Amino acid sequence: MRIAILGATSQIARDLILSFSAQTEFELALFARRPNAVQKWLLDAGLSARCTVSDFDSFGVNEKYDAIMNFVGSGNPAQTAEIGASIFDITLKYDDLAVDYVRHHPSCRYLFLSSGAAYGSSFDVPVNINTKATVAINDLQPQDWYAVAKLHSECRHRSLKKLPIFDLRIFNYFSHRQDVSARFFITDVLRAIREGETLFTTRDNIVRDYIGPDDLFQLIALIINGPVTNDVVDCYTQAPVDKLTLLKTMRKQFGLAYEFRETPAGVNATGLKMNYYSINHKAEAYGYYPSRNSLENVVYEAQLMLGGVV
Repeated sequence: MRIAILGATSQIARDLILSFSAQTEFELALFARRPNAVQKWLLDAGLSARCTVSDFDSFGVNEKYDAIMNFVGSGNPAQTAEIGASIFDITLKYDDLAVDYVRHHPSCRYLFLSSGAAYGSSFDVPVNINTKATVAINDLQPQDWYAVAKLHSECRHRSLKKLPIFDLRIFNYFSHRQDVSARFFITDVLRAIREGETLFTTRDNIVRDYIGPDDLFQLIALIINGPVTNDVVDCYTQAPVDKLTLLKTMRKQFGLAYEFRETPAGVNATGLKMNYYSINHKAEAYGYYPSRNSLENVVYEAQLMLGGVV
């Protein structure tokens, strides 16, 4: 199977490249705005012979791909805040590339990396199959841009129901290869442990569902090898984890020092989400059954990242 990956510099894309490269049946064509950076990373990973690398101008309808995966977008809260409203143009530009390709090659599957943010900003309770996306249309704020861009793409994809376009909503992702300078809560935790600093956080007991590289690869492999269809699923693990439980576990396992403060210390680019996870387990229809829960994923990946830190 020949797969084109758009946005090969993203961390999720890189983790998937490693997973695909471990399987002999996959051939990868990587596209990025900074192909030299991808080539260097492939060289360091020992994968130069397994993948081709090009800039986006080289992507066209004359090549033959069995699947396209689109990872172009914002990779962390600080970047999301910096990109601002231009996320609309960025998302549409590269979505157009993939959609145009599958119009010419309707047997090619297109997997678009969406986000749980597409549901909007209301996460007082976890989302489910009946949850409606909510947009404050008369009071849009900068933290809404990312969510609306994803929602717009999903609406567009569902309107193209004859094309094999699959949207995958990721809520939270954690990998031991992740850049700990990214301003996610979980990377703030790992950075504090690694640098021996105290983490300052609020008492808001947010709940998150951290899918790891193994289960994400499992789900994506099922999608691209499954029925040719136009659909969307939410990512999930065996169970989410609340912040207080996560903090206590990281203190016990890795010596995390933390203190509670009233003012948030991180970057909140998409709004406060108390229960940012989904109980919509539609992915079971594709044979997906997660191997770990969120806490297990975090501890496992943290052990790989931190090594002997205790």
